[in-house]
Amino acid sequence: MKILILVSLGVCLMSNVMTKNSINAPSKSFSIVADTLKIDAETGLISDPNLLMVKAQCISCHSSKLIIQNRFTRDGWKQKIRWMQAKHNLWDLGETEKQVLDYLEKNYSPTVGIARRAPLKNIKWYKLDQK
Repeated sequence: MKILILVSLGVCLMSNVMTKNSINAPSKSFSIVADTLKIDAETGLISDPNLLMVKAQCISCHSSKLIIQNRFTRDGWKQKIRWMQAKHNLWDLGETEKQVLDYLEKNYSPTVGIARRAPLKNIKWYKLDQK
């Protein structure tokens, strides 16, 4: 009985501390993540004012995963659109092409990152003796 009372008291104290901390000092990392990751639940694409146009022009023919897995510059996305028009009978996007390209360039352009170390410079190679 004493153990049950102590456990109950501990749970009450912990919930009170957690509630006060969450109200008075919200986590900054959570608010940053929440602000930057606004994903459309239906497609998995990044939410944006031009997303509806992308859904209408792109997702009507293929999966949104084709967009998510690729990263191109604006010119690269334009070349992909021209390729789809030539090879897969994609219709002329007309005035909506600018909105689609704006969305793709903003949200799915190449990311700047270090994938590999910088190339080695001024290397003095030596001859490997094989016996």
